[in-house]
Amino acid sequence: MAGRRPKYKTLLDTPPQVQRVHYEMIHRMPLDRRLELVFDTCEMGRGIAMAGLKMRHPNATEKELWWLWAHQHLGQTLFDEVYGGPGDE
Repeated sequence: MAGRRPKYKTLLDTPPQVQRVHYEMIHRMPLDRRLELVFDTCEMGRGIAMAGLKMRHPNATEKELWWLWAHQHLGQTLFDEVYGGPGDE
């Protein structure tokens, strides 16, 4: 795999030259900084999902919101496998 460049998704709203510069900047970035950006992006996505759940369930407690998020994030099958399905109590 040495020498292979990863294929990146073409962004439809970004000129190719700008996209190349962006990818070059990321490529030069230290690995720890890239990982930090990945984790920050995941945290931001979770925050957006939680905000949506709060809007749809304004009276839910933080614990209920977490369960709703986990169910939404994992899907029914994995949620049941991890946390137990109906009748597993």
